[in-house]
Amino acid sequence: MSHERPERRRGPRDRRLRQPTLDEELLLWLDGEPPEVRAADADRVHDIAQEFAAGFNALSRVERAVTVFGSARAPRGHPHYELARALGASLGRAGFAVITGGGPGLMEAANRGAQEAGALSIGCNIELAHEQEANPYLDISLRFEHFFARKVMFVRYASAFVVCPGGFGTFDELFEVLTLIQTRTVRHMPAVLLGNGEWAGVLEWLRAFPLKDGYIDEADLALMHLLETPEEACEMIRAAHARALEEGPEIVRRTAPPGGATER
Repeated sequence: MSHERPERRRGPRDRRLRQPTLDEELLLWLDGEPPEVRAADADRVHDIAQEFAAGFNALSRVERAVTVFGSARAPRGHPHYELARALGASLGRAGFAVITGGGPGLMEAANRGAQEAGALSIGCNIELAHEQEANPYLDISLRFEHFFARKVMFVRYASAFVVCPGGFGTFDELFEVLTLIQTRTVRHMPAVLLGNGEWAGVLEWLRAFPLKDGYIDEADLALMHLLETPEEACEMIRAAHARALEEGPEIVRRTAPPGGATER
């Protein structure tokens, strides 16, 4: 008797297998996977550490910077594109580098404005199942394979965050930043919502449900600064940065790895 597997006919719901991104592979459903597949997860730590190290090395000399979030889908010439471009230019003229996700749309616009103003323009791109090309306005272009490593770079080198209109990815970044500010994991970093009316529905929902139910309070809502123009955003960020320098750090920064000699 033959033990060969019969040829499988492809039906309408069949999909051709492709090579997953590292994030996809890391987060794949584990049900039914053999023990050796699960055991291999520990080996991923080395790849993850290398990705963090590469990001830290590339950005170690970045000083004053602002991270800008926004949609990858906004076309050139769209009012939101021009708003983000003007924001990048305004921040650049004020002496801030601009960090974005490095892709098209409003990320490109903010990087473009920064470059046009002569400021450092940084993009932290991500490997996706559908390729996201780096925009052409980057002085430092990084490509990450894990979302969480990329998100650390967004926060680690920023003095503030500006959120332009966007979709699920932008909202993910917005609420992660708000959580870090709310829990005082990061300090002295304003979160600016930039736009004219685009955020009204979000704020209305937050008041109607999470605030009403007691899951957040007015102080949490006050973490978001709703501003209409790049100039207003830039002025707030400059003031917050100056205040942070005047007040100084609230914690002692470690200058050596845990367990090593620590300079104070």
